[in-house]
Amino acid sequence: MLPQLNELKGAALDFLFPRFCVGCGKEGRFICNSCLASLAKIEPPVCPKCGKPQTNAILCPGCTSWEADIDAVRSAFRFEGVIRTAIHEFKYRNLRAIAGQLATLLNDYLVVEDSIPCEVLVPVPLHGKRIKERGYNQSALLATELSKLTGFPVNDSCLTRSRYNVPQAKTRNVEERRQNVIGIFTCQNQDLRGKKVLLIDDVTTSGATLNACASILKTFGAASVWGLTLAREI
Repeated sequence: MLPQLNELKGAALDFLFPRFCVGCGKEGRFICNSCLASLAKIEPPVCPKCGKPQTNAILCPGCTSWEADIDAVRSAFRFEGVIRTAIHEFKYRNLRAIAGQLATLLNDYLVVEDSIPCEVLVPVPLHGKRIKERGYNQSALLATELSKLTGFPVNDSCLTRSRYNVPQAKTRNVEERRQNVIGIFTCQNQDLRGKKVLLIDDVTTSGATLNACASILKTFGAASVWGLTLAREI
């Protein structure tokens, strides 16, 4: 009876709190089919390291001199239009309920990009102060919902953010972003030793945050670390 009860619960919630598309306002889903079709997918070829779209599948100019610890970063969409609005509502306007649909988009991407190694999902952690301000970690919500779809377990206890830093959005350039995240992450244990880790976050710009996470995870023995985000700034 449990599935039927869950369906009834969902129907009741939809009746009491109807869902509206963040893109066009149409009732039914947080991103309607029409707006889903408008999302700017990142299609190959992409830079094999940072995942930025380009005309060929070789390292982009920014990655040729970047001594990155992360194996690679992939993103499903360009950070623009409806996906930008959806992430903003999810991240800053308490629209936690959209996490399931956003995770479905990530899962769809993983199905197509089936060469991404993964044994465990690890959300990029927030500092405790930021969680108190926001009330939740959007990356952890994404990872939890993605785990339901993929079957990969979530580990959100090993990697932690030990130092509060200025939000990356407030930095001015790539170098500032990389400097801003030096030494801000740590591992509480060695649970991820030998594991193929897939870091989950909402948006990437320079990849500095994901790379800082990868650096400490590999120091503590992770076999490989890739990053997966909903969108990336181009």
